[in-house]
Amino acid sequence: MAKIRVGIVYGGRSVEHEVSIHSATSILQALDPSRYDVSLIAISHDGRWHIGGPKMLPAAVVNAPEVTLPAIPGERTLVSAGDGKPAAQLDVIVPIVHGTGGEDGCLQGFLELAGVPYVGSGVLGSALQMDKDVSKRLLRAAGVPVVPWVTLRKHELREEAAIVERVLHEIGLPCFVKPANTGSSVGISKVKTRAELAPALREAARYDEKLLVEQAVDAREIEIAVLGNERPEASVPGEIVPHKEWYDYEAKYVDERTELIVPANVPEAVSAELQRLAVLAFKTLEGAGLARADFFVERNSDRIWLNELNSLPGFTEVSMYPRLWQASGLPYPALLDRLIELALERGRSREKLEREYKRG
Repeated sequence: MAKIRVGIVYGGRSVEHEVSIHSATSILQALDPSRYDVSLIAISHDGRWHIGGPKMLPAAVVNAPEVTLPAIPGERTLVSAGDGKPAAQLDVIVPIVHGTGGEDGCLQGFLELAGVPYVGSGVLGSALQMDKDVSKRLLRAAGVPVVPWVTLRKHELREEAAIVERVLHEIGLPCFVKPANTGSSVGISKVKTRAELAPALREAARYDEKLLVEQAVDAREIEIAVLGNERPEASVPGEIVPHKEWYDYEAKYVDERTELIVPANVPEAVSAELQRLAVLAFKTLEGAGLARADFFVERNSDRIWLNELNSLPGFTEVSMYPRLWQASGLPYPALLDRLIELALERGRSREKLEREYKRG
C-alpha cells in the first residue's frame, strides 16, 4: 500500500509560533514512517512557507527553500517559489499553527481553496471556536453554561473612565480581561482592583480589536478532549493545577511545577456531565476532528462552566489533549492515525458535494 503523503504545517505569524514548533516536533516523531511520507512545512514569522524533509529539525525548516501551495483544487502540490517546479505532493495536511492565522479559519479557508484535506475543524468551526465572544453567545443559546462576560471594542477604550465604570457595574471584581481571539493566555490579565482594570484593558487591546471581561470564579480547571466528526467522543477528564495564581502563559510553558492530573479526581456524575457538555459544545461550534473543552468546576458546589473550546490544542506528547486520550485508551501514535483518517474521511465527503447547478 502506498504511503499517505502528510504535510505538517506549523509556525506562523502569531505569538504562539514557538509553541507550534514544539507541537510539530512531537507529531513528526510519532508518525509511523512505514505508513506516512512526511513533509515539514514551516511558516516563518513573515508568513512565507518553507519545506523540509522528516530528517530535518522542525525549527530549522524556516531557513529551508521557500514554497507555495497553489489554490487549485485537485493538484495538492507544493511548488518552489523560485522556479515553480513541484516540491512535494500531499494527500492531507496536519495544520498545527496555533493562534491568529492558524486557528481562526484563515489557514483552513486557504486549504479549502487548494482542495487539500486537513486535520481539524473547517473555516466556520475554527473561526467560531477562536472568537471567545461569538462562541459564548452560541454556547449560551445551546444551554451550555458559560461564565458571565461583557464584550468591548478597542475603540471604546477612548472613553476609558466610562468603560471602567461599566465593567465594574456589570461584572465586578475580581475579573479576567482577555483578547477575544488569542490562545495560550496571551494578553490575559487577572484584575483584582479598580486601578488594575484600565491597564489590563490596554494590554489586551495590544493583541485584538475585540476584548472580553469575564467574571472570575473560584474553580478547578478541568479539561476534556473531543475526537470525531459526525459522532464525536469525549475522553476522561484531566485537571490543571498551576502553582501560580492562575493558568497564564508562564504556567503553561515555563513553570515546571504546573501539574497535569489525568484522570482528574471528580465525582462520576460530574465527569459524565463534563463529557456531555464537551460533546454538545463541539457540535454547537461546528467542531470536526478534534477539540479540547476547558471547564471551570467551582470548588464549593461542583457547578460547571465552560471556559472555551480549543480547535487546535497543544500537541506535544505531554500536552493535555494527547494525555487525555492516552488515559482513555488511545496512545499518541494511534491518536494521530485516527485524526488523519478523520481528515481524509471529511475530505472525501466534501469532494462528493455538487459544485454545479443541475436542472431537475
